[in-house]
Amino acid sequence: MYLNSATIVGFVGADPEQRQARNNGPKFTVLLVATRQSWKNAQDEWSSKTERHRVCIFRPRLAEYVLESIKKGSHVLIEGSLISSTYDRLNGKGKKATITKITSWSIRADVVRKLDRGEPEPEAVTSNPNPSEQAPDTTEHAPF
Repeated sequence: MYLNSATIVGFVGADPEQRQARNNGPKFTVLLVATRQSWKNAQDEWSSKTERHRVCIFRPRLAEYVLESIKKGSHVLIEGSLISSTYDRLNGKGKKATITKITSWSIRADVVRKLDRGEPEPEAVTSNPNPSEQAPDTTEHAPF
């Protein structure tokens, strides 16, 4: 069995964008997520590298949830699979234009979760006449 699975935990670099596939195809949402890897180099100094990932959300309800609730700076966990797309790009230099084939990789998201960044919880009501009643759950959950 072969498995194509990707998990990314990072920060959203720009507000999500809704796009439409060519030839009046289905709408989808694009999300840009940055991850950072840090390590100590041979001189015992910290180094880091930031990677930017393009995430495509094709499931309609998930795409709508991302458009409404995820904004630039949100801390997110994304689960999905890697997809590649190849396109031609014309190089207009010189008398003869050359065509360059470019392959780009992105993530096809099946799950997008907004992670808690340590914001304080809302204060609980302390003067509840009936202690058996629980306060409603105010945490954010995806609708699927």
